Amino acid sequence: MVIDFHVHAFNPKIAEKAISVLAQRCGITPYTRGLVEQTVECMDRWGVDKSVLLSIATKPSQQTVINDWAQQQESHRFIPFGSVHPDAQDAVEEVFRIKQRGLHGIKLHPDYQDFMVDDPKVDPVLDAAQQADLPVIFHSGFDVLSPDLIHCMAGPALKMIKRHKGLKIILAHLGCNDHWQDVYDILAGVDGEVYFDTAFTSWRCPDDIMTKIIRKHGADRILFGSDMPWDRPDRIRDKILGLKISDDDKEKILGINAQRLLGL
Repeated sequence: MVIDFHVHAFNPKIAEKAISVLAQRCGITPYTRGLVEQTVECMDRWGVDKSVLLSIATKPSQQTVINDWAQQQESHRFIPFGSVHPDAQDAVEEVFRIKQRGLHGIKLHPDYQDFMVDDPKVDPVLDAAQQADLPVIFHSGFDVLSPDLIHCMAGPALKMIKRHKGLKIILAHLGCNDHWQDVYDILAGVDGEVYFDTAFTSWRCPDDIMTKIIRKHGADRILFGSDMPWDRPDRIRDKILGLKISDDDKEKILGINAQRLLGL
């Protein structure tokens, strides 16, 4: 089973506006217009069995609406995560509502939600996620929204990890987008259930540094992710298949690790 751990789609009420704004901001032509139906078509075309659907509450007022919509996307093809905004007064309560809704984890985006990854104000949310046994996925590294202030770098991420031993953490974009030497030097091999996904690395991360990170961190803590609609899952899959790692490790990355982490 191939599981893409990093996919985005939107409520059809906002999909066209959201995808247009994001496409203009990042200068990339998306492979869908942000709709679930188009995402399924791409999954079929590019050989993905299931996708983890990630939403982001960019304002405190959005989290309930976003999580209600995410719950409605649960299917044999989609594994939806919820989102919590750390500045919401009921952020901790929303973590437990996410659990009650049957959502499978929480997405946080330090850049869009305007917090540094090691900011103590996020600790109550992370403590609640650990109590609820929900994995938390962070955008990490460079983002065009905040090119001069990167909110999740490797060093601060390590501080956050050490404060939350036992929390299931996924650092997207192979630990720190565009700063993979720092990932290798600082984060790779850290103790705990700390995972990196491969989202948006098909053409940005050199094969040699990706291979080094996988070998140092362990292939059992790497998750296949694409960042669709901003990249194609088949390109990342082909990149992984071409790495100088064992076939067993490739199978772990493409789906086995996600099945174990999500309890599928």
